[in-house]
Amino acid sequence: MNQITQTGTTTEKAISTALVKLGTTIEQVTVNVLTEGKKGFLGFGSRLAEVQVTVKNEKPDEQVDEVVLAEPESAPEPTEEQVEEVVALPQQESIVLENNESTRGLAVEETKTYLKQVATDMKIDDLTIHTVQDGKYVTLRLESKKAAVLIGKRGQTLNALQQLSQLVANKYSNQFLMIQLDVENYRERRQESLEQLAERMADKAIRTGKKVEFEPMPSYERKVIHHALSRRLDIETVSVGTDPNRYLVIEPLK
Repeated sequence: MNQITQTGTTTEKAISTALVKLGTTIEQVTVNVLTEGKKGFLGFGSRLAEVQVTVKNEKPDEQVDEVVLAEPESAPEPTEEQVEEVVALPQQESIVLENNESTRGLAVEETKTYLKQVATDMKIDDLTIHTVQDGKYVTLRLESKKAAVLIGKRGQTLNALQQLSQLVANKYSNQFLMIQLDVENYRERRQESLEQLAERMADKAIRTGKKVEFEPMPSYERKVIHHALSRRLDIETVSVGTDPNRYLVIEPLK
């Protein structure tokens, strides 16, 4: 499924629901607002927002290597009510405690509870979560026999869950937290795959004497490639375009 028309009480909620159903992130889609939402007065004249969300086409000639654990099983999508509840969290009054440690602990526990609820909706009943904290950086390592379902194609489901988890965490913390989700060391394996691809594409640029373009990718993946090639003196890497179509180019230096 590359396109979906979604309704919601607000445009933002409709978009967020569509992202989860498509298993992608806002950087990888285009959004067409069909109808703006309207609250109305005393229940009269209200109107749902309606959006059309389309996944951007990838460049077919430079596909990023994919880490494959297993063929993903089909799983029911998270409900619109569940997504809308999470999206609404930052718009509500935040719970503020004086002790940052206390709020961080609360934020992590609430995020884990949310993830387990989503897993249950996806028919995953064996999810376990291990927490690694380093100040404002929190990594939640997920374990399940259905790891491929949690990851999705090229990590799209995992990335969508990570975005929503960050919303949940920062509702309950008075210090901004950076949340990262990982399943069976997927992030590390993805990084290794990107680094290997970077070297191959750099060699191709030198061999052909022509610039090499990658497919559009999230900023953190572009940073991995920039860093992997930062010590090479025979090529230059630049990012081109604007999100969600921003991509990386390798240019050989004469």
